[in-house]
Amino acid sequence: MPRRQYGFTLVEIAIVLVVIGLLLGGILKGQELVNGARVRNLADMNAGIQAAYYGFVDRYRQVPGDMAAAAAASTIGDATITAGGNGNGRIDAANWREASALWVHLTRAGLLQGSYDGGARSARRYRATAMAPQNAFNGYVVLGQTRDYSTPGGAPTATQAVRLGLVLGDNIPVDIARELDLKIDDQRPLTGALRFTGTTTFSHRGVSEATTLCMASATTNEYDVAGDAQQCNLVYIY
Repeated sequence: MPRRQYGFTLVEIAIVLVVIGLLLGGILKGQELVNGARVRNLADMNAGIQAAYYGFVDRYRQVPGDMAAAAAASTIGDATITAGGNGNGRIDAANWREASALWVHLTRAGLLQGSYDGGARSARRYRATAMAPQNAFNGYVVLGQTRDYSTPGGAPTATQAVRLGLVLGDNIPVDIARELDLKIDDQRPLTGALRFTGTTTFSHRGVSEATTLCMASATTNEYDVAGDAQQCNLVYIY
């Protein structure tokens, strides 16, 4: 008697394909939810820091981080505060002592959560200390007066206006950067309030991928999502 050949029926194959499709759909949906949560985290962090900064200025009539340590200790009512600035009314971009003292002032005033040491170290040593909050991708953020933002004309120039801005930190994937810009600004990396950092001058660690790797072109003013860059750095201009 000849041996009969057995195989999968069309129904069985269809069931397997449906199951595979459901699994792939679940994985993709899960990743979408994770990315959405990270975008919300970045947006909430930005909004929280901005509210804390202006809340401090409104309450104490002083700029956090820039206020002298003794004045901060007396005004805030915390004698343990030893970090502060020169009291010139701004957070100087070249002064990392003020950039780190800012987080001490905001947290001791109860306007932000966290515990920071206020140490005056260089940007490249920032990552090894408790000197600043971190974004959802473990990049350190910094707030201060800076020209470190891109423009349609290219990198910032010496005559470009110095603005108060929050550098959101490195390690941000380009697709997350685009979604964040879509959520809180104009979805363009060179215009609006949220932009690419122009240099690494005022970015913690001094590490980020070149703007050209995160952007399709200056002409189109669009994020290069297809390029899949993983270390884009953004600054939100107040």
